[in-house]
Amino acid sequence: MLGGLAMKWRWRQRRQAEGKDASRPNIVFGANAQVALEKTARYFDIESRLVPVSAESNFCLDTRKALEMIDENTIGLYVILGSTYTGHYENVEEMARLLDKLQEETGLDVPIHVDGASGAFIAPFAHPDLRWDFRVPRVVSISTSGHKFGLTYPGIGWVLWRAPEYLPDGLTFELSYLGGVEKTFTLNFSHPACFMIAQYYQFIRFGREGYTRVMNACLYHARLMSVALEATGAYECISDMHRPRGQHGFSEETRLAAANLFANSLSIPRSGADPAANQPFNYGLPEVAFRFTDWFIEKHPKANQDVISTLMRVRGWIIPNYPLPPDTNHLRVMRVVIKEASSEDFVNRLVRDLMWATQTMLDM
Repeated sequence: MLGGLAMKWRWRQRRQAEGKDASRPNIVFGANAQVALEKTARYFDIESRLVPVSAESNFCLDTRKALEMIDENTIGLYVILGSTYTGHYENVEEMARLLDKLQEETGLDVPIHVDGASGAFIAPFAHPDLRWDFRVPRVVSISTSGHKFGLTYPGIGWVLWRAPEYLPDGLTFELSYLGGVEKTFTLNFSHPACFMIAQYYQFIRFGREGYTRVMNACLYHARLMSVALEATGAYECISDMHRPRGQHGFSEETRLAAANLFANSLSIPRSGADPAANQPFNYGLPEVAFRFTDWFIEKHPKANQDVISTLMRVRGWIIPNYPLPPDTNHLRVMRVVIKEASSEDFVNRLVRDLMWATQTMLDM
């Protein structure tokens, strides 16, 4: 929200300096966005321009369609590093290239805010080769949450700006009654320091190597679960982080390719802190989004994923079943986010219970 507000103020200052109308700001982002992005637009009187998603865009931002929605009133774009729905990373670098070309042709200078709520804690450690951050000149701000993959409890998150000029002075306040002069720019008031202390402790405790080990383990277990689910014939994964880089979508060909790649990756001895283990696979969060296969639905037309979700609660699992974003909401997926406490035994029990729930549903 703070990143969006800063972009609005910079756009408004520029428009006013040029003697132009500044009463109709808009912001562009994918229809797969997390609700906080829509809150930003609604609370701060910014028009939301939602870019339709499709299977071809991996159910997240379609960069070409996003470009078509931009005009002189566009304050910026949100690009999401880790879609809540499916775990896919949106392509920050490609979006930036298209915006560079747009500026050359029209003069429109549209900045990018990266919503890295989850991915900004995954990519630096597991995917250091991916250019999504301030290495991309058009990225002016990045936000992330400590409670998702920062290994802390809910209550802490950050937004970082490329340089001071991207945070207008009018949005900051100077305080001098706390023993020195400091600037503040927050939307909450008094807030306990325990969350920040916990995050600081985790940074010191794990360091880069430790965080890399944790993220690699999360991705490994997410791939293990994905391959195991697809091997049952009952489920296909909408998430693609277990597939060979560049392959997307479920088919028998991509299923076999993913299974073979995963099996082969186990034969290569590597340190748990080596991010090279992730290079053959697609980028993405350790998130498994899955649904019944078309074959399973055709064979069992009364199969209902809501029943699976309910039955899994009997075994102590809370697995949501929800529609994908608008224009693709005829598809419903279940989702499991793999966190640091996962293990092979955890995945084994989860898949076993999913198959129990599946058979129980069929026996009803």
